[in-house]
Amino acid sequence: MPAQWQAPLPHGGQSGNLARWWAQWNDPLLGELIVAAQDVSPTLASARARVAQAQATRVAAEAGLAPRLDASLAVSRGNNLIPLPLSSRAQAGLQAAWELDIFGAQRDAVQAGQARLVAAQVGWHEARVSVAAEAASAYLGLRACTQQRVVAENDAASRAETARLTDLSAQAGFTAPATAALARASAAEASARLRQQRAQCDVEGKVLSALTGVDEASLILRLSAPWQPPPVDMLFAVNALPAQVLAQRPDVRQAELAVAAASAEVGAAQADRYPRLSLAGTVSANTVRTGGATTDLQTWSIGPLALTLPVLDAGRRAANTEAAKARYEEAVSLYRAQVRRAVSEVEQALVNLDSARERVADARAAADGFRVSFIATQARHRAGLASLVELEDARRTQLAAETALVGLQRELHNAWISLYRAAGGGWQGQTTMGTPP
Repeated sequence: MPAQWQAPLPHGGQSGNLARWWAQWNDPLLGELIVAAQDVSPTLASARARVAQAQATRVAAEAGLAPRLDASLAVSRGNNLIPLPLSSRAQAGLQAAWELDIFGAQRDAVQAGQARLVAAQVGWHEARVSVAAEAASAYLGLRACTQQRVVAENDAASRAETARLTDLSAQAGFTAPATAALARASAAEASARLRQQRAQCDVEGKVLSALTGVDEASLILRLSAPWQPPPVDMLFAVNALPAQVLAQRPDVRQAELAVAAASAEVGAAQADRYPRLSLAGTVSANTVRTGGATTDLQTWSIGPLALTLPVLDAGRRAANTEAAKARYEEAVSLYRAQVRRAVSEVEQALVNLDSARERVADARAAADGFRVSFIATQARHRAGLASLVELEDARRTQLAAETALVGLQRELHNAWISLYRAAGGGWQGQTTMGTPP
């Protein structure tokens, strides 16, 4: 296991730590949009509500271990005993009850409630990680779309200029009309592609605006500033992740806590089949006023000390126990499956990241080479040494290479986001190529 890797609790549950992970991209706007997306996310709101609900359930379970005290107050007036005159009665009292948790049913319920509460808190962190990854993916997708639009704009402008010059040459009788028609068709094709790319970027901008709650006009203004994708070397190499990283994945942790809660619920269901011992007591003050005379009475009692023995319940308690055991077995099975899935997702993310990194240099070299080739072919065409067909072939090759390079950069960024999410949303590494905060 690589000694340089550490797997602390993801971000310590702090939003600031979560934002610092994204700081390695050197893009302040990305961090702002992630925070904005979390502020308006209904998923996070639901997760917070589940935490509050689990906390209330745990408090209710803890209350079962403590004595219960109830107060009562009653006032009445009437002629209850003839021939006695009308009378007024007032009664105030306190009633206490306490079930002694001999077999641990209430303690098991508290343990189950605590496990459910921690699982809900972990689910809140998972929602934060999910929203952050979704916002980052949408943002980087829009950035990549903008880069593709620039490529399409340059291609359309180049083809339009070629079509213009070819038309002039055809009008002068130096170029065949069919060649001019080919140039115009190529320009029209590029124009249609550009319109499609612009529409796609508009759609992705609206998606990001809805996800973050940021006004679309303000978002477009912020996005108009020059932007460069982070260098590949900043996204340092990752060859392996320690097994502890899987333990910090929120979904794995939730599955583990579900096993603990189900185990405690089995204990509570089994304890329900045993006798129960409870103690009760009352203190009351009574006032009776009749015929102008007032009588005060104070009474108290301790007990009964009651022992309840389950005798016959048509198998209800036994069925509840078996159901609890079945839920425990289900939780164990789900936990094992979740661990296997976590391992698979991390390995897939590592493979995709490594593949994308290895292809970036080749894709950049291909784009540069095809660009040089196109420029040379364009010069030869203007000098009459290359046909329009050769020029268009070189242009298509250059366009495909530049489009592939932008797509690969987006794939690399998405691979990092996938690894971030697969590793639980929080992990740190130290290598010679860079260290994330």
